[in-house]
Amino acid sequence: MALARVLSTHKPSLNPNTTTLSALNPNNLGFLSNSPPSLASLLHHRRHKRRTASLKCSASSFSEKHHNTNHPKSDDVVELPLFPLPLVLFPGAILPLQIFEFRYRIMMHTLLHTDLRFGVIYSDAVSGTAEVGCVGEIVKHERLVDDRFFLICKGQERFRVTNVVRTKPYFVAEVTWLEDRPSGEEDLEALATEVETCMKDVIRLSNRLNEKPEKEAQDLRRNLFPTPFSFFVGNTFEGAPGEQQALLELEDTATRLKREKETLRNTLNYLSAASAVKDVFPSS
Repeated sequence: MALARVLSTHKPSLNPNTTTLSALNPNNLGFLSNSPPSLASLLHHRRHKRRTASLKCSASSFSEKHHNTNHPKSDDVVELPLFPLPLVLFPGAILPLQIFEFRYRIMMHTLLHTDLRFGVIYSDAVSGTAEVGCVGEIVKHERLVDDRFFLICKGQERFRVTNVVRTKPYFVAEVTWLEDRPSGEEDLEALATEVETCMKDVIRLSNRLNEKPEKEAQDLRRNLFPTPFSFFVGNTFEGAPGEQQALLELEDTATRLKREKETLRNTLNYLSAASAVKDVFPSS
């Protein structure tokens, strides 16, 4: 049974015809058709290993501004309700959800009377449940007569699961916060500019393939600093949740931007080849 339904929404995507990034990540296709596995089966076993080894792992539109002046310390340990979903939430991203499963309706009743925050963690039947997720904060909600909920959530801090506190009626875990380390001598502004340029090229070629006007892409960074911009870019990799999860888990902004640049260049090569074929065989 699906845990929730992700509501359709207009969102920036580098996969306008579901062929670009998905084609580069064939192992990630079709994950939405599988219901998420039990989080208990994954984490209950590790609960008893807490003192010998910590866990080692680390959709939607992006908000105009992503700025949090009260970041928790990375060594803080807190309890957080967990919501496994077949998607990756990034800091700053907007996630619309419809909640209909009973235990998660119970969670929503609790959250609406407390701090409105829960952990979104990626889970699918192939790769299992990740150990790094992102806090979703409820910014708007509507409760329907049948006790379902419509939610608009915004991604906040990243976290790492360290221990399961309980599994019923819904999952609650102890988590620590995940922050990017200083990138040393790396020029993050230059990297972010290179990534933005690659994104614009991908958008331009995507529009050509889809016979849309090839107008110049607008400012994609929107005054975002390199770290939140790297999350924005990762959020556009729709159809490649495995790659998105890997980006979410990285703890270095420069490494994340470099990996995104490589993925965008691969996508650009794919689109260039597709565009060349279309020019030679217009009817194909």
